[in-house]
Amino acid sequence: MKTSDSSPFILAITACPTGIAHTYMAAENLEAAAKKLGYRIKIETHGSIGVEGNFSTHDIEQADAIVIGADTVIAKDRFQGKRLVSTGVDEAIKHPEQLLTKSLEAAPWKGEDKEALESGAGNPAEDAGLSSIGQTMYKALMNGVSHMIPFVVTGGLLIAVALSLGGTPTPEGLSIPEDSFWNTLNELGSLAFSLMVPVLSGYIAVGIADRPGLAPGLVTGLIATTGSLYGSEAGAGFLGGIVTGILSGYVALAIKKIPVHKFVAPIWPIIVIPIFTTIIVGLTFIYFIGAPIATAFGAMTEYLGGLQGSSAIVLGLIIGAMIAFDMGGPFNKTAFLFGGGMIAAGNAAPMGMAATAIAVPPLAVGVATLLRRNWFNKAEKDSGIAALFMGFFGITEGAIPLAAARPLQVIPANVVGGAVAGAMAGACGVQDHVMHGGPIVAVLGAVDHVAWFFLSMLSGIAVCAVLMLLLIRLTQRSPESDKETESPAVLPLLSTSTISLDEPLGTDSEAVIRSLVSLAADDGRINDATAVTDAALAREAQHSTGVGHGVAIPHARCAGVTTPTLAFARLPKGGITWGAEEEPTTLAFLIAVPDNAEKQHLKLLSTLARAIMREDFRAQLHEANSREAAEEIVSSILRAEPQAAVES
Repeated sequence: MKTSDSSPFILAITACPTGIAHTYMAAENLEAAAKKLGYRIKIETHGSIGVEGNFSTHDIEQADAIVIGADTVIAKDRFQGKRLVSTGVDEAIKHPEQLLTKSLEAAPWKGEDKEALESGAGNPAEDAGLSSIGQTMYKALMNGVSHMIPFVVTGGLLIAVALSLGGTPTPEGLSIPEDSFWNTLNELGSLAFSLMVPVLSGYIAVGIADRPGLAPGLVTGLIATTGSLYGSEAGAGFLGGIVTGILSGYVALAIKKIPVHKFVAPIWPIIVIPIFTTIIVGLTFIYFIGAPIATAFGAMTEYLGGLQGSSAIVLGLIIGAMIAFDMGGPFNKTAFLFGGGMIAAGNAAPMGMAATAIAVPPLAVGVATLLRRNWFNKAEKDSGIAALFMGFFGITEGAIPLAAARPLQVIPANVVGGAVAGAMAGACGVQDHVMHGGPIVAVLGAVDHVAWFFLSMLSGIAVCAVLMLLLIRLTQRSPESDKETESPAVLPLLSTSTISLDEPLGTDSEAVIRSLVSLAADDGRINDATAVTDAALAREAQHSTGVGHGVAIPHARCAGVTTPTLAFARLPKGGITWGAEEEPTTLAFLIAVPDNAEKQHLKLLSTLARAIMREDFRAQLHEANSREAAEEIVSSILRAEPQAAVES
């Protein structure tokens, strides 16, 4: 059907958790459905290669309806007042025509009111089809971390520059003259740092409850850092911010779900939810969470005082572990304040232990991201570079972005590395006469036994970085090779050795996946067939990769893949049942990429995913009379978009 300027104009967003295949298949199907219905459409894809097809303000103004087919959180603020439907990416793949038609009949989206919820524009976690609280909390945590990083980097670097260029060592610490330019710069950095935990807390709450969670999350995050409210000098640090963010998010979400009269609905998200959430979570933290923490820390400080004269090594272990555990939080501050108090008492050794351990987490994070850069995403690599700079100036918070994103791998490594550095400093008699840490204090002459200070610190960094990388490798199976994956122009994605035509590969999806993995492994493209098979089957268990039209596209992204790979099977006549698909599956593609695959590989994979949705492409594959012919059919599709091989 032809379209005209008077035809309905629909904007669509597609996104899947991996951003490899379903994102682009949904886009292709929506585009084909719109053409069939005579609608105009523009699609914004949120894939692993980034956001493509961004909507302009004019696009949104002209749109008659919005369609969101996504299994991830998509912000809807820009679509206020537009007809909107939100569903999972699978619905966009399997029922695109119904989805487009439904969008034109949907009620206008009005944000957080009841009408919006009824039209399918409610909580991000619900829109994404998430059934697991753990998944929701993880997404919320990532939302908080991504918004927090600029504050950590800005504050840390400003303070570091001020200390480096304007600071001088005094018995009370590195001092910057109050009437100097460097003091103003230092205060700017301190202000940025003061926003770090509230922003983390606020955007964790947003990830759970959407906009109504922002204000209570920010306020209760500020409560977490204000220890005077619950009898603590140290506050609860970024760990407290995570707690307040989660509590604020779920309390706001619970209040948000309370049915209210339509006359009350407009003020519910902007007055009722923020006020009551702030009161509930704030008072709970002050009276039931913060106060016990303060008591525990007081007892801990007293215990450390008892250890001081008995075992310098044990004391160093404890101080180092506490300093590195929460990176500027209550454990860190308790140990730091204890060390500073001992300086006034004439014993600079505890401060020497703390000063040595302070630099371990940020410098180890920086070293880890440099040693295995392809194990980390861009934001993590950028924060790693900033952490190196902050670590030199004794700013432990430089490690927080990576610790918040990968707590199970980074925090244990930090604790062990900090403990090693603190214990060695204690054993070697390192003393620090100012209340600050990191290499900068040694450079400025505030440390006794400088050589042992650096040896202890470097030992802690080495232990921390190695353990961190080991834990990442064990828990996330990310041991990519050090060599960059060759580009598709040099090593084709598909070869005749990874194609099977009309051969019996099994009677179910698992058997077919194992056979396709085996083809790629025999061709030298996969070095760990078991890992790739497990990854593909795990993805299959989460969501069937049967996409309709008799096609299935199982895919895996893991370290067991040597090079980006396609394997193709045309199954014997009659096909097999794939997941819950009613139509027999006769064409199966395996997409396998390593964790360090470059963006051009994902671009090529998205091109293939779109092609599979075309009837003529499928017909050609059904009629191919040899593996060479099938390879040429697929390769011609990939060659049709030359920019795919060079775009970054």
